[in-house]
Amino acid sequence: MSDVAASTSIESQLEPYRTELTGYCYRMLGSAFEAEDAVQDTFVRAWRGFERFEGRSALRSWLYRIATNVCLTMLGSAQRRVRPMDLGPAGSGRASDPGEPRPEQIWLGPVPDGRVLPEIADPADVVAARESVQLAFVAALQHLPPRQRAVLILREVLAWSAQEVADLLDTSVAGVNSALQRARATLAATDVTAAADPLDEEQKALLARYVQAFEAYDLEALTALLREDATLSMPPVPLWLRGPADIVAWMLGTGSGCRGSRLVPVTANGMPAFGQYRPSLTGAGHDPWALIVLELSGGRIAALNNFLDTQRLFPLFGLPAHLD
Repeated sequence: MSDVAASTSIESQLEPYRTELTGYCYRMLGSAFEAEDAVQDTFVRAWRGFERFEGRSALRSWLYRIATNVCLTMLGSAQRRVRPMDLGPAGSGRASDPGEPRPEQIWLGPVPDGRVLPEIADPADVVAARESVQLAFVAALQHLPPRQRAVLILREVLAWSAQEVADLLDTSVAGVNSALQRARATLAATDVTAAADPLDEEQKALLARYVQAFEAYDLEALTALLREDATLSMPPVPLWLRGPADIVAWMLGTGSGCRGSRLVPVTANGMPAFGQYRPSLTGAGHDPWALIVLELSGGRIAALNNFLDTQRLFPLFGLPAHLD
């Protein structure tokens, strides 16, 4: 077999694992961009070592071993990724300055569903997969030491056995079980609450009302959709708000430039999301402003996560650079 044919054959064997590995690396790293870099590094290492692999273990397990080592190395020199709510108390909706933008490297970022959620036939498994990439859950994972994080994801999300995880991490079953117990205790203390399935009819109706209220800038109608403890955050700026009164005060004040926006639906982290386009300063059409990821709970909006790094996020989500 020629070198080109051999390379093509190896790539064809690796490629089916790209989406699930990206999902694993995203949960580990909290960044879509770092996750894709990690998977690419994993594939390069696998390609280089393929002759030594020789099928001694399942290809999937071998790739996860490589991906885990790549992630652990990346996490060794990185700080924990956070949400604005992790940095301090809620601010005032009447604030005139949201604060200096913080470096991208500190923020938990969104990810398109299609990059991290493989095709799944069982509806129950689909819901579980979505919950495992929701922002609140991935943020909670970042509180775990890297090896505990890997253990919890492999055992609880991917349903690997304790023996399989022990083999992957070159440790004992007792060590895996101990790490899992500590990881569960840490997650329990973070009080992670799974959001409702955004695909049911109730949620579709809620989203339609949200789009109508936001595009009309009908803040009374928007307020009716928010939970009393709803939050608004805007990475990379640190300001975040809690409660409809402060959210509306912000939208009427410093955030009033969002009046006249248009929303384009996408999905992110197993949740409904929108590309927000504000009226262009040139007067022609609408320009990217934010990727809005909604968290829904109890038939209301629990969180509005507005990610402002549109230069990188809009291409990632396949959103246009301008709306006429």
